[in-house]
Amino acid sequence: MNTINRLGILTVSISMLVACAGKDPLTKKKEELTKLKSEQQAIDDKVTKLQEEIAKLDTSAGKAQRSKLVTTAVLEPGAFTHYIDLQGMIDAENIGYVTPRGAGGQVREIHVKQGQSVKKGQLLVKLDNVGIQQQKDQLTVQMNLAKTLYDRRKNLWDQNIGTEVELLQAKSNVENLEKQMALLNEQSDLSNVRAEMSGIADWVTLKVGEFFSPQTATASGIRIVNNGDLKVKVNVPENYLDKVKEGANILVNVPDINKTLNAKITVKGKIIDPSSRSFYIEAKVPSNQDLRANQIALVQIQDYAAASTMSVPLNTIQNDDKGKFVLVAVKEGDKLFARKRPVEIGELYKDKIEIKSGLKQGDVLITDGFQGLYDGQLITTSAS
Repeated sequence: MNTINRLGILTVSISMLVACAGKDPLTKKKEELTKLKSEQQAIDDKVTKLQEEIAKLDTSAGKAQRSKLVTTAVLEPGAFTHYIDLQGMIDAENIGYVTPRGAGGQVREIHVKQGQSVKKGQLLVKLDNVGIQQQKDQLTVQMNLAKTLYDRRKNLWDQNIGTEVELLQAKSNVENLEKQMALLNEQSDLSNVRAEMSGIADWVTLKVGEFFSPQTATASGIRIVNNGDLKVKVNVPENYLDKVKEGANILVNVPDINKTLNAKITVKGKIIDPSSRSFYIEAKVPSNQDLRANQIALVQIQDYAAASTMSVPLNTIQNDDKGKFVLVAVKEGDKLFARKRPVEIGELYKDKIEIKSGLKQGDVLITDGFQGLYDGQLITTSAS
């Protein structure tokens, strides 16, 4: 019988050796660590449970026990808001480069300086129009002559002298010359470059004598920014697609000017960018003289809000085999004891976590010194 047992043990040992030999050292160490952690947790739970049972059964322990100093806070319901924190950029709704309406020409006059406010329709640049002006001068001479001839034909016609055909030809000649003059005036006005919108001329590099055309306007020209109509643009990761809605409240913090602005999402992109796996949102921001296009903005998108709920510091939440709990201070007689309170948690934002159930108004939460406390331990909130 002993021989059979020895053979069985030998067989099991050989099997274990074969199994272990098949595992690499890293896997073996990970398994050993997991086992030790499990054993340690089981021992810690047993110690805590025994301490609690001893505290309840040993009536003399409370007298001999020295209270532990803790810090507490009385809980009150309040608003809890969860935000998605992202980085965006301030952008102007209207940024435009000033361009000539025609083919362009040589710059003769510049009527704006960098940083100057301009209004829509204001004359900014005057281009060379010598050729057109010469044509206008010649046409003016012809028009004056044509009008003189017409006036004479008209006077003769009124005296029943001459033919109606001669009068109509003179009148038609005047009208044709007037149309030509109107066309030349339009061409001449193309040399006057005006602001297409109101704003600030934040970039003026154009110089007198340079050739200014639509093709060169972005290389050397005038840029107008309307800072009265700004927005913030943000790329949002696609996993927030269902949480971010048009009309949602956002906070826009601009570190450069140390200001936080309230806004609402006005545009939500319909396409996911395949390279960044994100979609864009836009929100108009209130007018502010300190804001500038392309400033970095820290954007907080509100995706959850509770008007009245309990919340506690995240570090006060603890875990045991039954779930999550906090420790509260409860007065029993003339003594103060630490008591476990199982809780159901909700949303987490920064260092605050929402409590769905388990705590009520007026509960005294232990916020500092709770490490190592057990249910029923004597505590004090002052160093006596």
